[in-house]
Amino acid sequence: MKYKKKQGFFSNFLNNGKAYPLLTAVAAGLYPLLFYYTNNYKMINSWGHLGYFVTLFLLVPCVVFFVAHKISGIGFLKKLQPFVLPFLNFFFFFSYLNVALYAGFSWMRMFIVFGIAVLLTVLLRKFFKKIIVFQLILAVIGLFTLTPVVLKQLNYSKEWMKQPDNIEAATFKKKPNIYYIQPDGYANFSELKKGNYNIENAEFESFLAENNFKDYPNFRSNYAATLPTNSAVFMMKHHYYNNGSDFTETIDARNVIVSDNSVLRILKNNGYRTFFLTEQPYFLTNKPKMGYDFCNFSSKEINFVTTGIGDPKDVIAPFKNYLETYPEGPNFFFVEIFNPGHITNKLADSKGVEGEREHYIESLREANKKLTELTKTILANDPEALIIVMADHGGFVGMTNTSVSYTKNTSPDFVNSIFSTILAIHWPNGEVPEFDNKLKTSVNLFRILTAYLSKEPSYLANLQPDKSYIIINFDAPQGVYEYLDNEGNVVFNKK
Repeated sequence: MKYKKKQGFFSNFLNNGKAYPLLTAVAAGLYPLLFYYTNNYKMINSWGHLGYFVTLFLLVPCVVFFVAHKISGIGFLKKLQPFVLPFLNFFFFFSYLNVALYAGFSWMRMFIVFGIAVLLTVLLRKFFKKIIVFQLILAVIGLFTLTPVVLKQLNYSKEWMKQPDNIEAATFKKKPNIYYIQPDGYANFSELKKGNYNIENAEFESFLAENNFKDYPNFRSNYAATLPTNSAVFMMKHHYYNNGSDFTETIDARNVIVSDNSVLRILKNNGYRTFFLTEQPYFLTNKPKMGYDFCNFSSKEINFVTTGIGDPKDVIAPFKNYLETYPEGPNFFFVEIFNPGHITNKLADSKGVEGEREHYIESLREANKKLTELTKTILANDPEALIIVMADHGGFVGMTNTSVSYTKNTSPDFVNSIFSTILAIHWPNGEVPEFDNKLKTSVNLFRILTAYLSKEPSYLANLQPDKSYIIINFDAPQGVYEYLDNEGNVVFNKK
């Protein structure tokens, strides 16, 4: 009996000839909304984003569809009324999918969507209600797909962030201004000379040496991408990608890096003014609470729909301005530049192994220009500064695209192309700590610096393992793997 009633309901919906503008609107926006959240949750996990996207994907079409349906029932427009809701549904549905797939707006794509909507309206108008049912079924599937993503966030444990000692209460005995400059994807000088890179870079290497920077050969990152590396660096702890399946994103990484972390707490406890300057708002896409005192991006500048990567914003001019405005320290600057970067992410965009290498070389030259100007500016104003030039990961040179790294490959050149990173430090007064030989991987950088500035070598008792980790999805059981051991040897051990 219940089955017959249900059958009667759906049969009635499909055949009664009534228009359902609100249901049609919801059907157009609900699946694209769920799809977008499933694929971008870590970039948009804020209440502000939720309100924006519910408004954009659901409330706006509800208003538009309802008003359009009413207006189309007036006078000479009545002839068009049967076409209005189907057209709007197709247009909004594919427009939203366009936003979900490309995280941006394009007039060309909108014209294509418009054409598709017109064509489908003409061809499929008679089957329109069945299409609404299909869209709602897609939404149900989308809900089941999104649910585990949200549950993983809700069940996310912050246990990994707890420090094993009282390092957050460290008291600095010396308080130089600290400048942490991060050139994205800049491989170590030792790796640039060999392996997949084989790039001549002697001029910049000599420039740093002449300006009393100490180079740390064979230094490397512990993680393969910007977000996981920086969240580990600023917490001084391993997170092992939170056991995820995508090494480019980790849960709450942006909040950890920008809002609150162990390094910021230590700096603020020691009276440091903190500055974050970046060429791209990549760390700011979910509009996290700003934990730094100053930033060259405001929340209002960042679109709700964005990848966080676009035309780079100059950091050198605001950096110079901050130096002039706040000459009295202690100051901490985190300056992020997006050169040389890494090779392309997608095979479809690849220029081939050699083409990607050439592009990396060009971008490396640009990185050297920016780093030279930044370091010259610092040393002219602050000759006894503590300056750290450390990258977040390697450039992935030798591959067609970064996605190749999800497949098991234990070639040392391949692995080191991912993890090799520059580390060059200008120590105040040339006083290099006797324990700087412990600087092997990025996760331990700030613990070692804290031990140096506080003159408390006891903090070195809790250094993290100098191991590097990758997420593998192909040619081995999916999971997080140790790729480099404490000594930098290639291994393949499931975490």
